[in-house]
Amino acid sequence: MALTCLIGFIGLLLTVGSSPNWSLADKIFSGVFLAVGLFLLYRQASVAATPDEGGLTVRNFLLTRRLAWAQIISVRFGHGRPWVRLDLADGTEMAVMAIQSADGRRAHSEAMRLAALVQEHEATGSD
Repeated sequence: MALTCLIGFIGLLLTVGSSPNWSLADKIFSGVFLAVGLFLLYRQASVAATPDEGGLTVRNFLLTRRLAWAQIISVRFGHGRPWVRLDLADGTEMAVMAIQSADGRRAHSEAMRLAALVQEHEATGSD
């Protein structure tokens, strides 16, 4: 998608960019618009949930947060939710955008795997 945007921008500059109606400000604004679009595509593509011995690192669209296993009470998925939700020890909940219901069976198996990891670390008392 990013490559398509970049090729489109180059095509735009080559065709319309030489027009006398297209000022330097138009070109700069278009470049800024492209840069913001590419950044947003990068953030969406880098959404992830990475477990390790110490806990779970959740990188959502805007924020990245590191959670110790002890902070995660339960994993909820389904019932019309677009992605997995974690119930946290401080009484809040957190979305895990990396596991989306649109992925069907794969998302369900990943949610089950995450729930098993939470339960395993709860049973061992691991922080």
